[in-house]
Amino acid sequence: MAQIAEIIKYEGDNSTFIWKHPCEDFNSLTQLIVHETQEAIFFMNGQALDLFGAGRYTLETENIPKLGKLLNRSTGDKTPFHCEVYFVNKTEQMAIKWGTDSQVQYMEPTYGFPISIGASGEMSLRAEDSRKLLLKLVGTENNLSQQKLTAFFRAFLMTKVKTYIAQTIKANSINIFEIDENLTTFSENLHALLIPDFADYGIALDRFFVTTVVKPDGDPSYEKFKELHFRQYADIADAKLRQQTEIIHAQTEAQKIVIESQAQATKRAQEGYTYQQERSFDVAAEVARNEAVGQYTNMGVGLGTMVGVGGMVGEFVGSNVSNAIHSSADLNAASVNKCAKCNAPLPAHAKFCMQCGERVVNIDDGTVICPKCGNKILNGAKFCPECGEKL
Repeated sequence: MAQIAEIIKYEGDNSTFIWKHPCEDFNSLTQLIVHETQEAIFFMNGQALDLFGAGRYTLETENIPKLGKLLNRSTGDKTPFHCEVYFVNKTEQMAIKWGTDSQVQYMEPTYGFPISIGASGEMSLRAEDSRKLLLKLVGTENNLSQQKLTAFFRAFLMTKVKTYIAQTIKANSINIFEIDENLTTFSENLHALLIPDFADYGIALDRFFVTTVVKPDGDPSYEKFKELHFRQYADIADAKLRQQTEIIHAQTEAQKIVIESQAQATKRAQEGYTYQQERSFDVAAEVARNEAVGQYTNMGVGLGTMVGVGGMVGEFVGSNVSNAIHSSADLNAASVNKCAKCNAPLPAHAKFCMQCGERVVNIDDGTVICPKCGNKILNGAKFCPECGEKL
């Protein structure tokens, strides 16, 4: 029993871009099954009629079962109503290798010397416009594999890539000695330039990577500028290192000064004096090294100056020195008695000895001086007869 209708579906592999189903001139009511990530183009009588996406379809042709056989006898059992189906794989096909077949010559933008380099990498392609791809590249062939597509684009790609590499390096002033660290930017720029060229053939260039740049190692001109480049950066690195060392040293010294200042400030706060008072201590200590008051003038420090030095400490030291001078003068002018205990001279009206603290006793008449009212009292009395002060 003759088969009335066919079932047409994709039977190729995933590395194929376009695959033609071997069943041709099928009868009307044939079932077409299209999977996701695929499209199918139905040709009849040499024309691309319909484009089908994912789903199941019933194809209507001019080939009618049984009746068609009678009509085909006049054409040698071949139907005059030719029909066929092409499947287009829409998946992104990755890791497609590319590489320049010869050196790319250009003028190095930084140092201005001619240089030749090679480049290679990977790309991923995808069928974007099925009808355009089929009509422009496939024609009447049964399939378009990844290998055939890359072979077709090789000459096209080499011409375009070489031109774009030179343009990109010049436009972005990419230094040949720093090109490896700019591969991402380099790849993105080349990708953007190549997209329209692939789109003319219905192909989407989804990704484009430059993974290797072959430099002219061993070339005298290249080696000369390479040495110059790295020596320049070595000098810059040395200068930066010296500068950083000096900065660190300065920071260390500044930190030491701050720490010492903070320690001194803490000490002053704990001991209860200020910086000005500390300077007064220093001046007072220097003055104290002199044995006689008469040497103050030789030091350039007068009594008036001493009294005004550094606030509280200066006033204290100056006041004591002044009192000592006046007390000395009083002793020399009015000493009439001596201490009964230590024999130190006593000023007039003294109540106690300045040396040993002994109560003053008048040697001449055997009396003592009342510490409260200054009245003379017989030695041995327990209370002052004038004010009642207990002796």
